[in-house]
Amino acid sequence: MQVSFVKMQGAGNRIVVIDERASGREPPPASVIQRLGSSAEGPGFDQLMWLGPAVDSDHIASYRVFNADGSEVEQCGNGVRCVARLIAGQDGASQLCFESPAGPIAARVLDDQRISVNMGPPQFDPGRIPFVADAQSVSYNLDVDGEIIRVAVLSMGNPHCVLDVDDVHTAPVARLGPLLECHARFPACANVGFMHVRGRDSIELRVYERGVGETLACGTGACAAVVAGQLQGRLDADVTVQLPGGQLMVSWAGAGAPVWLTGDAEWISEGTIEL
Repeated sequence: MQVSFVKMQGAGNRIVVIDERASGREPPPASVIQRLGSSAEGPGFDQLMWLGPAVDSDHIASYRVFNADGSEVEQCGNGVRCVARLIAGQDGASQLCFESPAGPIAARVLDDQRISVNMGPPQFDPGRIPFVADAQSVSYNLDVDGEIIRVAVLSMGNPHCVLDVDDVHTAPVARLGPLLECHARFPACANVGFMHVRGRDSIELRVYERGVGETLACGTGACAAVVAGQLQGRLDADVTVQLPGGQLMVSWAGAGAPVWLTGDAEWISEGTIEL
């Protein structure tokens, strides 16, 4: 079976969108998604956004998110922006609502370059992240091969672990990333952010993504890092996040408020693929 795809990028995060709203077809098995995620065998992506029909008429589409290793995850901030850009280009809408595995998501098309997405409020309850802990805390100590690492832990629809580093360029992403991603205290694994605070309105960030490895950008990772920095009293409400693939803006008004993620979404290519 052949299906059409569009390949896009948000801050360097490679996103493939397959729109099956009309057919209602279910995604293929993980082995096929793995093949498509490989640039040697398919279009290659960090995340696949599979669009389906919405249940609620107030929403324009539903979506499911898959990593390049075939695993399904709950959310992808850069992917949502790409989906919003694609659909807005088709019907001219400037405000869109989606059904996602993490709940309803709203997006606003600000201009030809920028899209802002309401990522919902962060979750800190260990049971909802999920994270193994006796009680909720601003930060936790994790034993990683005998080394104690101080991290912030929260969910932005998917689990995140954020640690401070003096320099993102020399941060031990390749060593600590996979160890923290699959740490025993993360039952569903986690995205791992390495954050350097440059000032109250600016951070640098590298992210080791669950099921992908290090990527050029991670939208939910940017949100998680800014929330962690705000809870530590180090960041203001509006923060620019510099990632290897580009720049994102994250805004959070505090407890109970949603996190807004703003950034680009650009077309790369399109075609058909055999499933």
